[in-house]
Amino acid sequence: MNISPFFRNLRSAYQAELDDLTQDSEGKDVLRRRLADKRKEMGFLVQMMGISPEMVAVVFHQAFRFTAPPVLERLLTLDEAEFPDWADLAQAITLEPWAQSLAQVVLRDPLGEWFMAVAVGLEYLQHHPRLGQAHSASNEYDDADAETTDSDDSDDDNAHPLSADDATDRQDEQSREDASADWLADQGFERKD
Repeated sequence: MNISPFFRNLRSAYQAELDDLTQDSEGKDVLRRRLADKRKEMGFLVQMMGISPEMVAVVFHQAFRFTAPPVLERLLTLDEAEFPDWADLAQAITLEPWAQSLAQVVLRDPLGEWFMAVAVGLEYLQHHPRLGQAHSASNEYDDADAETTDSDDSDDDNAHPLSADDATDRQDEQSREDASADWLADQGFERKD
C-alpha cells in the first residue's frame, strides 16, 4: 500500500507530538494527564487544525475503534483534497463515548470533517505501524543497479528529484513545526532547538 505524501509527512510529526506528551522532565509517564488537559482546550485548539493538524489530532488519541480496515487503508492513500465525506468515513469507525463531544466541537468548524479524516488516518497508522513500513519496503529504486530498498522515509526524498510541489510541502511542514514549537513554548514547554 502506498501511503500518500500527506499522511507520510504527518505520521512522524504525530508520533513526535505523542512522544513529547508522554514523559515529563523527570521521566514520569504523564500522557494521560496531558491529553486530558489538551482535551479541555478543544475550543482553542480548533483554530490550529489547518495549521498543525498533528498537534490537535493527539486529542483523539485512542478515540477510535476501526471497524472497516479497507476503508481506512484507502483513506491513507489519498491526498488531503480527496478525503471522503465524514459521513462515509464515520461508518468505518466507532468513536469512543468520551470523544463524542470533542468530535461535535470539531465538526462545527468548516475544517472539521477534513480534520476528523486526518485524525482517523493518523490514529489508524498509530495502531497499525506495519502500514508505515509497508510503504518504505515497497519503494525499490528503478535503477537496475540498486539492490536496496528505502528503510527510512527520509531516504525516500533522495530517490526522486524534488519538484516545486515538494519544496512547498517542505515549507508547509516547516511552518507547521514552527507553529507547533511556538504553541508548546507558550504552554510552558522547552523548545527542542
